[in-house]
Amino acid sequence: MAIVLLNKKELKKIIGNVDDESIDEKIGMFGTAVERITEEEVEVEVAPNRPDMLSQQGLFRALRHYFKKSVKKYKVNPPEKNYFVKIDKSLKSIRPFTACAIVKSLKFDDEKIKEIIDIQEKLHMSIGRNRKKLAIGIYPLEKIALPITFTADSPEEIKFVPLEMSNEMTGNQILSKHPVGREYGHLLKGKEMFPVFKDANQEILSMPPIINSQMTGKITEKTRDVFVECSGFNLEILKKTLNIIVSVLADLGGSVYAMNLFYGNKKIRTPDLTPERMKIKIEDAEKLLGIKLKRKEIKKLLERMGYTLIEDVVEIPAYRTDILHPNDIYEDIAIAYGYQNFIPEIPQISTIGEESSYATKKRKISEILCGLGLLEISSYHLTSKKDIKKTGIRAKVKRVIESKTEYDVLRPSLLPSALRVLSENTDARYPQKIFELGKVFELEEENLNEKEKLAIVLSGETDFTEMKQILEYLVKMLDREYRVEEAEISGFIPGRVGRILMEEKEIGFLGEISPSILKNWNLKMPAVALEIEIAML
Repeated sequence: MAIVLLNKKELKKIIGNVDDESIDEKIGMFGTAVERITEEEVEVEVAPNRPDMLSQQGLFRALRHYFKKSVKKYKVNPPEKNYFVKIDKSLKSIRPFTACAIVKSLKFDDEKIKEIIDIQEKLHMSIGRNRKKLAIGIYPLEKIALPITFTADSPEEIKFVPLEMSNEMTGNQILSKHPVGREYGHLLKGKEMFPVFKDANQEILSMPPIINSQMTGKITEKTRDVFVECSGFNLEILKKTLNIIVSVLADLGGSVYAMNLFYGNKKIRTPDLTPERMKIKIEDAEKLLGIKLKRKEIKKLLERMGYTLIEDVVEIPAYRTDILHPNDIYEDIAIAYGYQNFIPEIPQISTIGEESSYATKKRKISEILCGLGLLEISSYHLTSKKDIKKTGIRAKVKRVIESKTEYDVLRPSLLPSALRVLSENTDARYPQKIFELGKVFELEEENLNEKEKLAIVLSGETDFTEMKQILEYLVKMLDREYRVEEAEISGFIPGRVGRILMEEKEIGFLGEISPSILKNWNLKMPAVALEIEIAML
């Protein structure tokens, strides 16, 4: 959860001149929690699924919708002369994408500058996963010569004065000597080239995702026009994040101008504040919420949450990044309707609920493995083709249409998810022993088969024997028998991998993961893995 500070006087202009207790109640109706109220400020806790509300301006915008106040309409002006960015192909394996805009006619003071820096860092931490997925830069336009180039240079050739410093540094010196460089240097570790933004005079604006230039990358109270960029690995996420930033700047009185982005011969224009469209069904909303609603009621409820309803299509504001499915819209209908207005009912059923025998067996497996000191993980059913390839798996996969993230295929195995968990926790103590019980999806011709599997991965000073001992104990506790026969399986060390058979039927495999696969995931320690279908257990 993130804390957003609201000016109490400005807040009362939206929700009414009420006492502190009523402020708590009214904001609570909107689905956010008040942490603290003082004479001048109100601290509000915002859920991470609403990054558009991580600033005072964004939260005020949402509250204006909710309390039916006037809301600013956003307009993107066409690019002016030299309003373009060239993206060099040298960035392909480093930081390949950017989304950019220019916002003019702003009036900054110390408080507004702090607010912009605050939302920038909150977006870095949330959507950006601590700058790993994306980084944001905001620059004073008066100090920049357009057009701009986004390229990659050798760390020793990169020379500029980083933010809050007085001496020029090279790229490597920034990573080793600058406080921010030391904190985020791991994001460029091992790269032969570092990304940089340069203006038409070859002045460096920044070295993302690390630091801006002191000369061209620091906004002040004199700044009126700004250049905004988001850089990272997923262009759609960058576009959404840019929409959030420019909407906040527009709420501060700025005029938004588009920029043309040139990826070789391909031209893209950002930002695009055109609402996204999603079809909904009234009967689905009624079924999910358990209430009867007329179309007019739904239209009014949606308008309170910032949407527009045209027939059965909902127009979603461009700054909303959290709407992935119609159910997300139905949840907002519930918020606008008011949870306090739902009437609890005892369901008219004649049976007594109990845990299924299958779930009981899964729980027993989990308890056995936890008793052996393993840590249970739970990951998404979706993965990416890139992660599957990195794991050495050769399998047909089913792609999800219009996925909102990089995870766009149904996972055929639990191993990519487990190895990703290990790769993101290399700074934790070893040995690391994890397992997951979950669904996988195997595609056979046109048939999609859904199966429940168990995956175990051990990382550290471990080997085939240790994993086999775990398997023997698990099978013995479940009163089953098995055998292992030698096999060759992609992604595993030959001679240290085998197929697991139960009643002469193959149920999975276990083996030591090959060094090449470990290298793909930046894992420095040996690892051994097991994956079995749990139906036979």
